[in-house]
Amino acid sequence: MRMWSFSLLLTALALVFFVGQPLQADDKGQNTHEGKVVKAGDGKLLMTDKDGSKQHTHIVPATAKITCDGKECKLEDLKEGTMVRVTTKDDTEKTVSKIEAKTKTNK
Repeated sequence: MRMWSFSLLLTALALVFFVGQPLQADDKGQNTHEGKVVKAGDGKLLMTDKDGSKQHTHIVPATAKITCDGKECKLEDLKEGTMVRVTTKDDTEKTVSKIEAKTKTNK
């Protein structure tokens, strides 16, 4: 019984290690920043920095994951003034991989 428990433990640890590897790799090599939408559509996002001091444009490919309050939405659903968290790949500051929008305010 003792040997079976030890084998089961080793198998579980190996499974956690190998399954967890790809998940960790997805988080590496990405940059995230927050700001407000100025304009969104036609594969581009014009936004301000969080403090509103600078505007910059991102390229939003069709493969980018876009959510509004945790639900899938479209780039065109992002209205002016909406708070967003934008994730870009490390190799390019302009191309977006994910946009998380918060349209509802907590009271």
